[in-house]
Amino acid sequence: MKKKYLASAVLSTAFLMGSITVSDAAVIGPSSNSSSVASGTEWNENANVPIFVKERFAKKQHESSAANAQDYLEKHSSQTGIQNARENLKVKDVQEDDLGMTHVRFDQVKNGVKVEGAEIIVHYNEDREPVSVNGYHNPQAAKETIDTAPELTSKKAVDAAKSSVNAPEDMKYDPETELVIYPHDDQHYLAYKVNITYLGDQPANWFVMVDAKNGQVIDQYNTIAAVDGDFHKGVGTGYWGDQRELHTTRVTQPRESTLFVLQDESHDELEGIYTYDADTDELVTNQSSSWKAEDLRPAVDAHYNSEKVYDYYVEEHDRNSLDDEGMPIISYVNYGTDFNNAFWNGRHMTYGNGDGSYMVPLSAGLDVAAHEMTHGVITHSANLVYRNQPGALNESFADIFGALVDEEDWEIGENIMGPGAEADGRVSLRSLSDPSKYDVNDEYVSYGNGEGKYPSHMDEYYDLPENLDNGGVHVNSSIINHAAYKTGEQIGKDKLGQIYYRALTTYLTPTSDFSHAREVIIQSATDIYGEGSEEEQAVADGFDQVGIY
Repeated sequence: MKKKYLASAVLSTAFLMGSITVSDAAVIGPSSNSSSVASGTEWNENANVPIFVKERFAKKQHESSAANAQDYLEKHSSQTGIQNARENLKVKDVQEDDLGMTHVRFDQVKNGVKVEGAEIIVHYNEDREPVSVNGYHNPQAAKETIDTAPELTSKKAVDAAKSSVNAPEDMKYDPETELVIYPHDDQHYLAYKVNITYLGDQPANWFVMVDAKNGQVIDQYNTIAAVDGDFHKGVGTGYWGDQRELHTTRVTQPRESTLFVLQDESHDELEGIYTYDADTDELVTNQSSSWKAEDLRPAVDAHYNSEKVYDYYVEEHDRNSLDDEGMPIISYVNYGTDFNNAFWNGRHMTYGNGDGSYMVPLSAGLDVAAHEMTHGVITHSANLVYRNQPGALNESFADIFGALVDEEDWEIGENIMGPGAEADGRVSLRSLSDPSKYDVNDEYVSYGNGEGKYPSHMDEYYDLPENLDNGGVHVNSSIINHAAYKTGEQIGKDKLGQIYYRALTTYLTPTSDFSHAREVIIQSATDIYGEGSEEEQAVADGFDQVGIY
């Protein structure tokens, strides 16, 4: 039920949110102990599962249910390498898309416990025929004898996780736990995956893997990384002086003045769009429907841009909010002091006001809002692990949709750069059309080709360790960005968005790498526009031009 704020000027910040399901098994992939599902009759030498096992059957399978998908995998176990599918796969999701295709997504399990990062998707055409399979399967986990009875309580796991990341005692959100089998360093651990989210001077969204037998921390990473009443229509002024039409709520209180609140509940299927002040932890309020005071400008931009991004996903992709189920869209502004960053923490967007020299308030950028909100879409779809190539794909899809929503150019962050940055020639954060126009962090230079520029091609790839930029998530993402740009220049941004959105929500899995991304983005173009189409060729050409073959 939508919340109403009619009783007091002190407004509640409590919202019930869905559980966070960001995966973290970056060690699983085609180059490690997992099996990667290959195209047509081609086989991955490192795997025993083909990608897109395409077959036509004389006898149709008339139902595309989870049970029938398991039957299909059981029947073709010699091709896929997946043994005992009924026992070892648990249905995660069944979706029918607007092309009439049905997609059954499974988690790999061991004794009912999920194998982290291992997902298989069976795809049916509109005639209910199984036509393809893709994803990642961990055959080693399937073969090993793994004791799945924990000796540690989830509470003790949370305590160990909080201690390992120096989490503050007072946190807005309770830590969340899930018992998983976690592949790491060629071993399989029974572990609690603990998600710890907090704000403060150093905001964080940690995923900590705690051994469920002895309480030791196996692995951890933070997905927040630093970067260089009465519905009412109001009018506000953004940071750059743009006039913004806002959907707000008028709160009338007995014997007190009327307040206007940045609370938009005007969309039928959406719980609401809410903009908070991080300093007060309350919804941003104003005495009138004219939001033109200078100190309100970051909030005006965040509220307006949130609705613009929401509208894009509804109108272009029929997606209802970040989770496609109408979850509230929540933003915090005025965060930190001279804070040159914005982030999605698994629950909401947060925007710093910049330092005034390098950056202005980050909520001023529509592409920045689209980038952060797309991280939310990723969390609730492909769930790409925030490390190495899956993490670079995560960042890249956020950048690509940032450039699609803010359709004027192929730059990210051009509206948040301050005078000091512009004087140094930094007129945006990243460029999809010309990534190499900007330098990378000095620490990264020795891991690339020596030129120290953002890469446009796999020849310029940065082989970064995981302690630097989580293995290059913000750096190597520019290769995929450039591939998307090359494709978009041939077919236009509208078609590019349809293709990449389908790949993100239909085919990609948590541990997809660049090679898998090429496969499934081409497949998405084929699904929508047909085999041999101009659009399919443009996607392939985009990847060819950046060296992903």
